[in-house]
Amino acid sequence: MHMNADGSGANTIAPRNLFIISLTAALAGFIFGFDMVVISGADKDIQSLWNTSPWFHGFFIMSMALWGTVVGSIFGGRPTDRYGRKKVLMAVGLLFTLSAFGSALAQDPYSFSFFRLLGGIGIGISSVAAPTYISEISTSASRGRLVAMYQFNIVFGILVAYLSNYFLSGVGGENDWRWMLGVMAIPSLIYSIGVFFIPESPRWLNKGSSPTDANGAQAGVLLNTKYRRILWLAFMVAFFNQWSGINFILYYAPRILESAGLAEQESLLNSVALGGTNLIFTFVGLYLIDRLGRKTLLIIGSFGYILSLAMVAYAFYSSASSTFLLTFLLVFIASHAMGQGAVIWVFISEIFPNHIRGLGQAFGASIHWVFAALITLIAPIFIDDVHGIFKENPWPIFAFFAVMMAWQLIWVLTKVPETKGVSLEDLEKELVG
Repeated sequence: MHMNADGSGANTIAPRNLFIISLTAALAGFIFGFDMVVISGADKDIQSLWNTSPWFHGFFIMSMALWGTVVGSIFGGRPTDRYGRKKVLMAVGLLFTLSAFGSALAQDPYSFSFFRLLGGIGIGISSVAAPTYISEISTSASRGRLVAMYQFNIVFGILVAYLSNYFLSGVGGENDWRWMLGVMAIPSLIYSIGVFFIPESPRWLNKGSSPTDANGAQAGVLLNTKYRRILWLAFMVAFFNQWSGINFILYYAPRILESAGLAEQESLLNSVALGGTNLIFTFVGLYLIDRLGRKTLLIIGSFGYILSLAMVAYAFYSSASSTFLLTFLLVFIASHAMGQGAVIWVFISEIFPNHIRGLGQAFGASIHWVFAALITLIAPIFIDDVHGIFKENPWPIFAFFAVMMAWQLIWVLTKVPETKGVSLEDLEKELVG
């Protein structure tokens, strides 16, 4: 496979095949999204089954997979650059499959946590390898929407997880949660088979396999002062992604909706509405990302965040109707889906130079997952039914998220460059000091 003038090599891949190959790699995102949200349906049942404290439940049950993503994202960059994108994606499939079976069959909270950790490690590595792989096989004109397919698969997985939780509720009695977690084995096996047949990234074959790119000095190279601007861009986009409150809402959607007066079954069904809105507006983001650009979508999303989060805080503060609350939660999800959700993995995957892209993606992904894990860990302390600080009324949490999104808007307007339609090699020239 030879390279284009811009280094892509994509001229040897027919558009149809390019789409199929990208979609196959992006299926890791489906499992990412499914795994991230499926636990929301099992949340209260598992806490009741093993009678765990809010701290234990937050760390070992709800956030353990996220701590796995931190480990996977931090250490996923070097093998991705050293051994190739394809081999790493194949290993990810194995971790996904083991996690699905193990967590569904777990007999105690510790073995459950171990298998959730394995799945989280797989997710963390996939958030490095999959966007990197897709960005490298894409052309500059198609890169945004092809890499954003990873995000589309994430939200599709989220929707399917909500639907699965809803339809499996009541099927297994007190073992509902085992079925909810166990069905993830199906997409995990499909992904593991499909990724075996995709080709290796042409950019990695051209550059990543050379001795200078695969040695242990890479981590030090990433800290070179000439990459300072890129590192800050990756850090801030990942930081703000999580301080929007997206994982807080997705992980604890049923509990949040119940606190607004909805019955358990109603809250599960309305969680499906959140997942459906996420999917629809991710399509919007996919359509616009190569047309309006990354920066424009971040600006639009920021305004949507600020409005919706302020209104959700007001809804709780004033005891507004559940319909009012749900409406602005849906606006929040829509704003995220077409803004930060569509942009983050594309943006991080394209701003780093080819020879350190794996490590750069690992850096950005690890920042994302560290804050995702922290937020999910501490959430039960604030919203637990018995001991939560804001168990009666969580409005201050949403007000805080709204303030953070105002800060994001200022950052986007003043610091973020537009990367739409620019080759990876030209971006390197523009962004590296």
